[in-house]
Amino acid sequence: MNQIDLNNKTAVITGGAQGFGYSMVERFAKSGAKVVIWDKDKDLIDSLDLPDNVSAVQTDVTSYDSVENSVNETIEKNNSIDILVNNAGIAGPSFKTWEYPIDQWQNVVDIDLTGVFYCCRAVTPHMIKNNYGRIVNIASIAGKEGNPNAMPYSAAKAGVIALTKSLGKELSDKNIAVNCVTPAAAKTRIFDQISQEHIDYMLSKIPRGRFLKVDELASMVSWLVSEENSYTTGAVFDLSGGRATY
Repeated sequence: MNQIDLNNKTAVITGGAQGFGYSMVERFAKSGAKVVIWDKDKDLIDSLDLPDNVSAVQTDVTSYDSVENSVNETIEKNNSIDILVNNAGIAGPSFKTWEYPIDQWQNVVDIDLTGVFYCCRAVTPHMIKNNYGRIVNIASIAGKEGNPNAMPYSAAKAGVIALTKSLGKELSDKNIAVNCVTPAAAKTRIFDQISQEHIDYMLSKIPRGRFLKVDELASMVSWLVSEENSYTTGAVFDLSGGRATY
């Protein structure tokens, strides 16, 4: 493991209690950061055996009040938020666009896109005040290509890419980097939400012939949130096993 220096930095990772999120929690903690997990699932949080430099705050990213409360609690305990990784997300069920349940569309967009906006909106003023910050939004290859039978997820992740570019430009005159990653699918609990047919479709599109490993995403993001990443902002980093090369 390359040693990325995150000493004296406080990192918030949404959806950090499992999957991609927890892999980043472990990587950041080993790199010296104080890590704060924001996750809605209290039972899952309580089940974790966290090291001394990792804590957790129950947070619902679809509620701006909940996000604001979590920001205030995190800063009160840690003095700052230097790093924000917007990772919380769901896949939603698999349906054709014209058959997609309205309530499920809203649920996916609320978590996968609006939740990213809420967290960026609440955290960014503190980064501006300190003239320092690193934000990474976890988008998806679906946001570039549009997966069939996953229209809300694809649309929300495309929105995350555009949000990243807009915010990156708005903060470009400050020492705040805003980037996103477009990973291919990984075998996490999100697979429980989607059909086997859709899983097979995603695998068939990956030239490497395998799904992404969670620690591979954590490795890329650990550099993106480091102080060394001092120039790149508003960018999209592909992590799709060769599926997308643009």
